[in-house]
Amino acid sequence: MKRLATGLSTLAIFFLISSPRPVQAQTTSGGTRAAGSRAYEVTGEVTITGTVSGVLMKAAPGMIVGSHLLLATPSGAVDASLGRFGFEGAGAVSVAAGQQIEATGVVKTIQDQPIFLVRTVKVGGQVYTIRNQHGFPVSPQARERAGQKTSQKGESR
Repeated sequence: MKRLATGLSTLAIFFLISSPRPVQAQTTSGGTRAAGSRAYEVTGEVTITGTVSGVLMKAAPGMIVGSHLLLATPSGAVDASLGRFGFEGAGAVSVAAGQQIEATGVVKTIQDQPIFLVRTVKVGGQVYTIRNQHGFPVSPQARERAGQKTSQKGESR
């Protein structure tokens, strides 16, 4: 009996170790998603230049949550997601329709639609950080702290 219990324990441990389970990550909408397919990869970043054709403080129906810039680029229209904090608080993006911008981020397919997840936006020489290098939105409080650290470094020189 003891031998059977040891054998079953070994078999159970082997099964648990060898059985593949999907890796899940939390999304901002409260659901889960596979980490590999939608994870933000800084190595896949591209920089696009375009003219702002629309500024959406809130997502339109069918869009992912957050603010968006609609861009006209030489390759066509681009939905650039700024996330939930893009236009909020100190250090928020300041842009209007008709302005030329440069945006760096990754293209992902979300809800069967291509979307450009913006990490940084450059408007008239000013660079705004929207997401960190892992793709997480930077809050207004984090932008403020980063600004304070930068100004303190400048004062200590």
